[in-house]
Amino acid sequence: MFVDQVTVEVHAGKGGDGAVAFRREKFVPFGGPAGGDGGRGGSIVFYVDSGLNTLMDFRYHRHFKAHPGMNGQGKQMFGKAAEDTRVAVPAGTSVTDADTGETLGDLTENGQELVVARGGRGGRGNVHFVSPKNTAPEIAENGEPGQDRFVKLELKVLADVGLVGFPSVGKSTLLAAVTGAKPKIAAYQFTTLVPNLGMVRLDDGSDFVMADLPGLVEGASTGVGLGLEFLRHVERTRVILHLVEMDPNNAREPIDDYHQIQHELTTYDDHMLERPEIVVATKMDMPGSEERFTAFHDQLVAEGVAEDRIMSISSVTHSNLQVLMHKTADLLANAPYVAPKQDAEPETMYKAEPADEIHIEDTEHAWVVTGTKVERLAAMSNLQHDDGVIRFARQLRKLGVDAALKDAGAVNGDQVMIGDLTFEYEE
Repeated sequence: MFVDQVTVEVHAGKGGDGAVAFRREKFVPFGGPAGGDGGRGGSIVFYVDSGLNTLMDFRYHRHFKAHPGMNGQGKQMFGKAAEDTRVAVPAGTSVTDADTGETLGDLTENGQELVVARGGRGGRGNVHFVSPKNTAPEIAENGEPGQDRFVKLELKVLADVGLVGFPSVGKSTLLAAVTGAKPKIAAYQFTTLVPNLGMVRLDDGSDFVMADLPGLVEGASTGVGLGLEFLRHVERTRVILHLVEMDPNNAREPIDDYHQIQHELTTYDDHMLERPEIVVATKMDMPGSEERFTAFHDQLVAEGVAEDRIMSISSVTHSNLQVLMHKTADLLANAPYVAPKQDAEPETMYKAEPADEIHIEDTEHAWVVTGTKVERLAAMSNLQHDDGVIRFARQLRKLGVDAALKDAGAVNGDQVMIGDLTFEYEE
């Protein structure tokens, strides 16, 4: 089964907790702080494996979780960082955030890697919180939570040459005739439901990958028929072979078919037709096809299509197939690499964080405080010691949480929730 779209859930590892510990040393209060830092949590890393050509492995395995970092210990022993969880994907996989639609990366080259969920940093031990006023602090940080997100994987076939055209124009037959591929061929529309790949090897030693892509119909760029299921696979092809059948019995005009497919391609992507294209008239073995091709050829030339970009073939008799393949190879040798369209800028590892806002919601049972920084502060605060509680209260005040709660109408004794933490409000 060919799977080219899937959504998975990824959980990066939490950082290890920092330790509150003291060494035993004469003349040093409490022996002096000696709590080590926690280790970094494991990240979820996608990498390209050239041995894969489908997302089938994700059909039944859709949850990936990395290990947390180890906690810090006494004697300034730092916790060990967790190993990253590496997940193999096929070349041509685009990764986007399923909730926001943000493009995270585009994996196209063998061995290329992308961090899709970053592991949390380890919490600091009390050795970092020494000050002249507090030479023996009982303060440490919990590990930072790892990133959790749903990501959408979308495979866009990596092929040098793409065969496009209406259903049943002979794309699968042509692929079978010039490569070792064995696509399904039948006398009805939408025989091909998934892309088929084949390697074309010419007598001069050159070769290229050709894709037989599912047939288009009118409105495909808006999702009609196979719609976008097909069009995204055209994005990476460098040369397009546009097949138009010359069978007089199909009740369609070749020039109308040609215009409709061109319209669907440009509607999907304005830059789709910037790559080289050859218009290929197929089924020239049918009675009456020569007359149809002559009229079609003249119409294309009148519209400005170069004569050397118009060919006629028969995949049944193999007429002109080698000529077409050599011409395609020549175009491919000089064709630029066209980057597929992007819906958003790729995420970088060191993106500046936007200004954080604090939101207060009055629920029936408690005031709920949300905001990236304040939620991270609550998750990383170790409240098992009085020093840690005092530090947490001071940081809440610094972030403006106290003032925001007061302005919202909170009074002494009200319950306040920040993430998983619940406490009483006091002015």
